Amino acid sequence: MKIDNELLNNLEKLSNLYIAKEKREEIISQLSNILEYVENLNELDTSGLDSYFSTLQGGTVLREDTPKSSKDISDSILKNAPLSKDNFFIVPAIIE
Repeated sequence: MKIDNELLNNLEKLSNLYIAKEKREEIISQLSNILEYVENLNELDTSGLDSYFSTLQGGTVLREDTPKSSKDISDSILKNAPLSKDNFFIVPAIIE
């Protein structure tokens, strides 16, 4: 696939982004480099690999995704804050 001005115009329209005229050649070059890299990946022989192949020995560890809640969690968090009042952090003003 070749990146040209027509394709870049389509990408610009689809992404709802504006690309300045002076940046267009740089963007085309960068996108072309990305595509070249991805095309290099197509040369890898993955026919002997299972679809669930992982480089982690033993695979990934799964756990139950359950939220933990505690009524005193805000107290335990706020006790580590330098300043707090009425269950809020007190921080220096950044807008004057």
